[in-house]
Amino acid sequence: MPLTGIDDKVVRVDAEAKARGEARYVSDYVLPDMLYACMVRSSVPRARITGIHLPELPEGYYFISAKDIPENGRNELWMIAKDWRCFADGDVRYVGETIGLLVGKDRNILRYLQDNTRIDYEEGVPAVTIDDAIALKGGPIVGEDNVMCSLFCEKGRPMKDVFNEADSVFEETIETGFQEHVHLETNGALITEEDGRYVIYASAQCPFYIRKSVAGLLGISPEDIIIRQTTTGGAFGGKEHFPDVLCGPLLVAESVIHKPIKLIFDRSEDMLYSVKRHPSKTIFRTALDKEGNILGIEGTIYYNCGAYLSASYVVLQRGVFHANGVYDFPATYLKGVGVATNTFPSDAFRGFGAPQTLFAIETHLDHIARRFGFDPAEYKSRYFIKKGGETVTNGHIIEEVKLPEMLSRLAEASDYYRKAEEYGIGSGRGIGISFYNHGGAFTGNGEQAIIKAHARLVKEGKRVRIEVGSTEMGQGFQTALRKIAANTLGIEMEDVDYPNPDTSLVPDSGPTAASRSTMIVGKIVEECAKEMKERWDEGDFSVEKEYVHPEGHPWDQDTFRGDAYLGYGWGAAVVEVEVDRITNEVNTVGIWSCHDIGHAIDELIVHGQVNGGIIQSLGYAAMEKMENRNGHFRQESMSDYVIPTSMDFPKQEWSLVDNPYQWGPQGAKGMGELVFNGADAAYVDAVERALGITVTKIPIPPEDIEEALENA
Repeated sequence: MPLTGIDDKVVRVDAEAKARGEARYVSDYVLPDMLYACMVRSSVPRARITGIHLPELPEGYYFISAKDIPENGRNELWMIAKDWRCFADGDVRYVGETIGLLVGKDRNILRYLQDNTRIDYEEGVPAVTIDDAIALKGGPIVGEDNVMCSLFCEKGRPMKDVFNEADSVFEETIETGFQEHVHLETNGALITEEDGRYVIYASAQCPFYIRKSVAGLLGISPEDIIIRQTTTGGAFGGKEHFPDVLCGPLLVAESVIHKPIKLIFDRSEDMLYSVKRHPSKTIFRTALDKEGNILGIEGTIYYNCGAYLSASYVVLQRGVFHANGVYDFPATYLKGVGVATNTFPSDAFRGFGAPQTLFAIETHLDHIARRFGFDPAEYKSRYFIKKGGETVTNGHIIEEVKLPEMLSRLAEASDYYRKAEEYGIGSGRGIGISFYNHGGAFTGNGEQAIIKAHARLVKEGKRVRIEVGSTEMGQGFQTALRKIAANTLGIEMEDVDYPNPDTSLVPDSGPTAASRSTMIVGKIVEECAKEMKERWDEGDFSVEKEYVHPEGHPWDQDTFRGDAYLGYGWGAAVVEVEVDRITNEVNTVGIWSCHDIGHAIDELIVHGQVNGGIIQSLGYAAMEKMENRNGHFRQESMSDYVIPTSMDFPKQEWSLVDNPYQWGPQGAKGMGELVFNGADAAYVDAVERALGITVTKIPIPPEDIEEALENA
């Protein structure tokens, strides 16, 4: 049987068990004498708690709250900051905040107890939107100005001088809304005790994050907690930090009850009471000469963080660092502000802040191009950044940028230029184009100074076991990492094992996030495999290595200056639509994309990621409307929160540009988030051209298109 080559298409290692229903998710686990839990949550967005009234609890049923945190513990979840409380205590700051946990043997009785628990409030005036937060509606939530975090970047000449020389200034505001993760498996966790340590089975992306986050509740060491990742049915960022919000209350409950306890969300709970993508508001002021050439861009970027910071500061950083898109403008000033509101905290979501600003800059450039009579593709290509070009953080692009080649491929495949001229503006048919990128791995010094990832390979006989904290959540990483190890060692993939991580058994390789798994962890595994291959005849042994950052690429975390990312993924997308002029329904008739992800480890996995990411991006632009009224999400089921199906969009045409990354395994870069980042702007561009309208906010379902037509 031939060895598996790195380019060979293989059946995913987890495909058979999942297709047969044999994979065990956390909801499938049943332990002896196990109890169940459900949350008592706040029903108002901003209030002081004046009373908690519980129905009579049957014997063997418990109500766990902040009062059960021991004296040496702290009522905080340590995410990036420590501001998110495990239990609301004295006041509530958003609808759905955890006040307590009901625990018992019968889930029907628990629901009865939950329905009959009454919380008395002295309500305040909530701030729900970014504008509410800026206006300090109801008074400040955080500090004196509701600013949770902020930063700025600038390059080129002072913007004051640039605007003084401009022939015109084009200003507009572009907004994006909430987006629900809709992972197939809802959030869930199970806790028990083994040999004096707490053991948590969790559907999660980042097992080591969980134990660090919750240990302080009991004043214990993270090593006193074992996290075992169960088969995870999707995440998209929604299971990066949010599992802490389940595992924290479970840990406190376990310290009181000392029996296994399981907490599983139903779909309605998952939609109403879990984290979402950050809504954004980007205000651009662009200085132009009389021919429409860009002299400089000033941008102010607001993200709605919700009631607690969670990962918002890091999300905002990536948003600001991508706000110039794939372009090298002469001068730029970008300021990012994360504001506090009385909404469910926003958190990680595929793209991690970049999709909001990439959509904004692409759409803004479309509008400038049309004002001056240019085709958007031609206009944007003038400003493509090149190798050596300066980024918004005063770093430089250190790789070849193949956007011109990608544009050429897409234009030919989609017949873009002919269709753009033939359809014109307002014909009911439109074709749109977008360009985008995504910085691979953690920003700046995150990998070498904060994450410090480790990976280990263990040889036992002829078999090799991969030991890392990185998780499979549907993206195909267990397959890709096996391929990297097997190909480097020169053995069959079937001889390489990669079990779900257990934090007591594997080294911390960092979170499964930031498009870093293949690019960073895969590279460490490759280096382990190189050494193991040289020592293969030594018998049974293990090799462990840590991440080594390439030299010569400085970063100042205090000023956010330097090389924010060493390698970028690059993408371009074209979308063609036809619009029913009576119903305003949009029919997408063509989707083309081209991506540079370095060298693809497995094109079959990449194909799935490209298709899924682009459809998810189109849903973000076209239909996924998540409204929040007075702190309450209105959509709570799959019948009123509409996501794309296979019937909503046509078969995609896609291609890759091979551009090996010098520090990636087999030349690979990150790609999981990149493929989300741009189809939304191409779709909006196509709809705008088809109808002759201007769109400055997504999503745009038919009723919003109607409003845009009225405004036009």
